[in-house]
Amino acid sequence: MTVKEKIDALVEELGNVGIVPVIKLDKVENAERLAEALRKGGINCAEVTFRAAGADEVIRRMTKAFPDMLVGAGTVLTCEQADAAVAAGAKFCVAPGLNPKVVKHCLDNGVPFAPGLSSASEIEQALELGLDFAKFFPAEQAGGLAYIKSVCGPYATMRFMPTGGVTADNLNSYLAYDKIVCCGGSWIVPSKLLQAEDWEGITALCREAIDKMLGFTMVHVGINCANPEEAEKVADEFDAAFGFAKKVGNSSVFASTYMEMMKKPFKGTNGHIAVATNSVKRAVYQLKLRGFDIDESSIKYNAEGVMNVAYLRHEFGGFAVHLVLKK
Repeated sequence: MTVKEKIDALVEELGNVGIVPVIKLDKVENAERLAEALRKGGINCAEVTFRAAGADEVIRRMTKAFPDMLVGAGTVLTCEQADAAVAAGAKFCVAPGLNPKVVKHCLDNGVPFAPGLSSASEIEQALELGLDFAKFFPAEQAGGLAYIKSVCGPYATMRFMPTGGVTADNLNSYLAYDKIVCCGGSWIVPSKLLQAEDWEGITALCREAIDKMLGFTMVHVGINCANPEEAEKVADEFDAAFGFAKKVGNSSVFASTYMEMMKKPFKGTNGHIAVATNSVKRAVYQLKLRGFDIDESSIKYNAEGVMNVAYLRHEFGGFAVHLVLKK
């Protein structure tokens, strides 16, 4: 696999997760417990910063305990640090700035590297080095989402991982832009919880961030009817009782936007439930982590190539459940 292919594979994985916790762990003996806490919260990746002594040992412990975890090294400022990180099992390296020597060293050795950029000149340097994925740092202080959108006009092939000032409150604004692969942040693993060894607290923050990122909302319930006449009859009943206006379609009849009467039995024993999300792709990834199977044959994409529909194999109370992309 070429380094370009490795970077593309890394971008795919990071894009599925959406959030990359930036970790400064002073007690290397807590590496395994921290990794487990992250995974339980739905975040199977980490950027372990070399700002703390023993970062390579933290990486080694995490990757040994959980070989499938996407662990990278952060604040990689020298070729020696990059070598130590990779020897410990790091799958990628990240830096706050762009040092051509370190970038070239990593790429020459087949190691995906994401330097920190905050200007058009640095983006051009990265492109010249053969990169099309980089950290945007410090994100909020350097102009935030507005700046990223402005530079993606002339530099349309560049993809970003904003880090610095990204929080649970502005995360979705960043991730809604298609040039942003994921966001890095330390708010999920605050030093206060690390010092207290509050692993349950870290797991709770991870799950809260993931749920907020996905933004699950139930949008309608579909009821399986035997035929078109029954579908219209049930819709008329909803209209009479609650004022849910009837709208007849090709395969179903809606009562307002909340109830859908199928003209013939469809998926699910009794019907289906539609759940909207900010990202069907990330939702599919998370639901698999939570133990739910996805009907791969049900996955659909919109005109822009974005996944917009996917069904779970599991029924909830006799209802099939499908994910739809929020409009």
